[in-house]
Amino acid sequence: MKRITISDVAEHAGVSKSTVSQYLNKRYDYMGQKTKERIEQAVKELGYSPNIIARSLKQKSTMTIGVIVANILHVFSTQVIRAIEDFCNEKDFHVIICNADDDPEKEKRYIEMLQSKQVDGIIAFPTGGNVELYKALIEVQFPVVFMDRIIPGIEIDTVILDNEKASFLAVEEFLRKGYREIGMLSPPLRENVTSRMERINGFKKALDNKQITFNQNYLMVGEINNIQVVMKEMLEQDNPPDALLALNDRVLHEVLAFTKKHRMRLPEDLAVIGIDEVSYANIYSPALTTIQQPAFDMGKKAAELLLNRITNKENCMDPKIYRFEPKLNSRESC
Repeated sequence: MKRITISDVAEHAGVSKSTVSQYLNKRYDYMGQKTKERIEQAVKELGYSPNIIARSLKQKSTMTIGVIVANILHVFSTQVIRAIEDFCNEKDFHVIICNADDDPEKEKRYIEMLQSKQVDGIIAFPTGGNVELYKALIEVQFPVVFMDRIIPGIEIDTVILDNEKASFLAVEEFLRKGYREIGMLSPPLRENVTSRMERINGFKKALDNKQITFNQNYLMVGEINNIQVVMKEMLEQDNPPDALLALNDRVLHEVLAFTKKHRMRLPEDLAVIGIDEVSYANIYSPALTTIQQPAFDMGKKAAELLLNRITNKENCMDPKIYRFEPKLNSRESC
């Protein structure tokens, strides 16, 4: 079958090729309603489908971005992705999602794959293991925005939570409810995972601010599949904590699994707060106190920053770090 072209649509609608082009690119400023309707009808009747490859070569844009997340299992990651996709959809951009599993080699392969597909920009939760690769992208003015992590030595737009304040809010809530023996569980500490390091620093600062001596035995770390073992060790100490802060949603899940398995009552046996709002927080019994990240606002901001750099490369501001405020959802587990 003969491929329908812009010329065919223009002839069918009785307008010029440039008018059809303006219609397809949604530039309606000087286009009458009847002209729009004629072109729309012609497109439908002829079954016209734009040649995306040809258009991208002409416009030097594929209208596509890549998003590389560290771990798609996190509630925060999926919410950020949804916000990015929603914003990009409104702007007629497509989104390719990549899950790096916090593996620098996998992240590198995804960056190279996205470049080969000629995406217009990348939003990344960086692993910290590809500093030189990101520097090379910046050198050629390839649009990149970081989410959730700050990588030393790379000046780039970064969207991140005020992580220290998140821990402050949790500690203050514990103290308000009368708890003073406060513990914290975390995945393994890595300098490149900014959120973990800042939340732990915030935890220590909050205790110090309230004149409470930091107990090293009350801060324990472990791989997610080993969190329950670590928690058992913490609670079997001679003087175990009576309150526990879970550093993120996956740690919180393991904490709740442990308390259920050992028939512990919240908050009577152990008060619990988790950083990251979870979908089951309100329906869990008792309802869970959480520190919520404004994930949708953060995802939208990252998408705005990236698309601005894609469409206004000459007028972009110097890179900045954008901090977002956490919110305390006070419920029954504390």
